[in-house]
Amino acid sequence: MLEEEYNPRRKLPPHLRPVPPSEPAFSFELRQATERDLPDMLEIYNHYVANSTVTFDEDALTLREMRHKYRDVERLGFPWLVAVSSTGMILGYCYVTPWKAKAAYRYTVEDSIYLSPAATGKGVGKALMARMLDDARAAGIKEVIAVIADKGAEASIAMHERFGFKKIGEMGRVGFKFNRWLGTVLMQKSLKGGPRAVRAAK
Repeated sequence: MLEEEYNPRRKLPPHLRPVPPSEPAFSFELRQATERDLPDMLEIYNHYVANSTVTFDEDALTLREMRHKYRDVERLGFPWLVAVSSTGMILGYCYVTPWKAKAAYRYTVEDSIYLSPAATGKGVGKALMARMLDDARAAGIKEVIAVIADKGAEASIAMHERFGFKKIGEMGRVGFKFNRWLGTVLMQKSLKGGPRAVRAAK
């Protein structure tokens, strides 16, 4: 017979037991992205390339390609934001790019938002979207277009709806990834105000 069987260990009453250390509250901050953030953002993006139809890219993006895209957005003065944890980890990012290259489209952009898988469902996406729309408005952007996969991106559609995006159309079977056809849902939000938009309306 083991000693524990005839002489059980005493347990402290609940009020005398040490309180286990609590886990730190989840927190993050938003800031403008920098080129130092590119490798972390690239890792997040390429996760979706390899594992989802959120993006129609089939080949992993290179750091050079990501840097080129970032510099184009920065040159235009458009928002590119990151969400950063209290420990400095990049939790997600978002940005806008010109909708079309023709000059008449200069007040219309397409938004993109990507979260680290560990950061989903914690309000990071909502915070990024809200700040991105504010910054886009301040940059003079008038219309924001979202192009969202019609399968596997229900959460993205729902979030855009919460921010006032309206469904304006669908395109069926325009992408082929993972051996299946995919369509897209088009959504749009109009932004009021913004210095450039005011000047353009005069």
